[in-house]
Amino acid sequence: MMQANRRELIAAFTILGLSPAMATRLAAQTRAALGSAQPFSWTALQTRAEQLARQPYKPQAKVEAAAAIDYDAVGTIRYRDDQTLAGGIRLFPLGRSAPNPVGIHIVENGEARSVPFSPSLFTAEAGHAPPLGIAGFRAMTADGKSDWLAFQGASYFRTAGAQDQYGLSARGIAIDTGIDGREEFPAFTDFWIERTGAQAYTVYALLDGPSVTGAYRIESAKGANGVEQRVSAILFFRRDVERLGIAPATSMFWYGEGNRAAGSDWRPEIHDSDGLALLTGAGERLWRPLVNPPRPTLDSFADTNPRGFGLLQRDRAFDHYQDDGAFYDRRANLWVQPEGNWGRGQVMLYAFPTASETVDNIVAFWNPADAPKAGQKRQFDYRLSWGSTDPTVVPAVAHAVDQWTGAAGRPGAEPTPGARKLVVDFVGPALAGLDRQSGVTADISVTRGKLLTQAAYPVVGQSNRWRVTADIAPEGQGPADVRLFLKRGTKALTETVLAPVFLP
Repeated sequence: MMQANRRELIAAFTILGLSPAMATRLAAQTRAALGSAQPFSWTALQTRAEQLARQPYKPQAKVEAAAAIDYDAVGTIRYRDDQTLAGGIRLFPLGRSAPNPVGIHIVENGEARSVPFSPSLFTAEAGHAPPLGIAGFRAMTADGKSDWLAFQGASYFRTAGAQDQYGLSARGIAIDTGIDGREEFPAFTDFWIERTGAQAYTVYALLDGPSVTGAYRIESAKGANGVEQRVSAILFFRRDVERLGIAPATSMFWYGEGNRAAGSDWRPEIHDSDGLALLTGAGERLWRPLVNPPRPTLDSFADTNPRGFGLLQRDRAFDHYQDDGAFYDRRANLWVQPEGNWGRGQVMLYAFPTASETVDNIVAFWNPADAPKAGQKRQFDYRLSWGSTDPTVVPAVAHAVDQWTGAAGRPGAEPTPGARKLVVDFVGPALAGLDRQSGVTADISVTRGKLLTQAAYPVVGQSNRWRVTADIAPEGQGPADVRLFLKRGTKALTETVLAPVFLP
């Protein structure tokens, strides 16, 4: 059962013939017990974050007993449907992976009421761990059977996209990601939730961490094509930060068609995302296929005022995954569109090896060129689009759809030592009607390696599909960084693929 908000309950009781005063009293008794009303505003939250930055950092409280509540055990603790808040908000219990209690407040008409923790908010199965506190929250769909938005753990949040399937996550901020022993995970310690539509909420959050505090406003709306969010982040720095990550996305890539040997599972592919897409400030379209690297890697893509970037799941064919439980073919894309002037900087992609689908080993974020200093204030505004449609595909430019690597040399002959073959397929109407006599060539350059052979040709029997093959000899153990696209004369026909090539 989904609980209506206060305004809806008052209206319903009034229709039944009750006086407005009696309707108001009954509505108050029907909803979950909340704290007393306190004034709340976006401006006040920013002031609170700024004041917090002037104080020494205090680590977020942790309930030690939550360490005993593992993944299976926390699933036995369920928030009661009849305690649903703000027309669709249900709370997460504490557990081993989320042992830090957070503050939850419901906002209406400029006033906030806290949600005090009580074990009675949850049901727990006999013989299992009891509820110990509130770890976060989720927003339910209109029928109350599933959820489409969730905030839990550090500054992580995610949505179920357009196909009711969670996958990758966003974060409020990334601090020193990829720097050994230095990464911080600031946390949203308090949330203020305001319902703004039938399937829409504005979430205000207070961020706190050793190096930074922040005030966040995240407007979320669920529609037929997925979930759209507008984020405003106001940051206050306690100390210098070497590597600031804005609009970070965290995902998982174990193996795909290009590195099938990396997988020990029977399923053909396992990944939440298969590439990083970038639309630069100059209008160039870039595609960096994801890999499960043999060692941690950090790639940087310099830009000024980027138009968009994000981790995407382009491959949406069920038979490529054969997973009717996790449904990797339904995982959402996450596309970031900066608002305002973000200036100079770089999109960074950090990856490390994984041998499991339960480990998120991919992080992408914007890193401003001017690193923040202690005492500074920064603001970043951006949009997040979670959906199943690729936001980077346009008719005028063909896009990469598949990538493989394998032994270099001619099929059937002895492999070329010290080299690997890279194969990339492009698809799109920009390639319509072109054949081997059309003057189409591959433009390929290699850093930290050597290009041995290359070819480009239309794939027989496939409409508007071209293939590029290249034998690459990396320096040392690599990776060699390959940059390639198809062109006709001086005109680019495809996006530019940036692919790392490792020796096995």
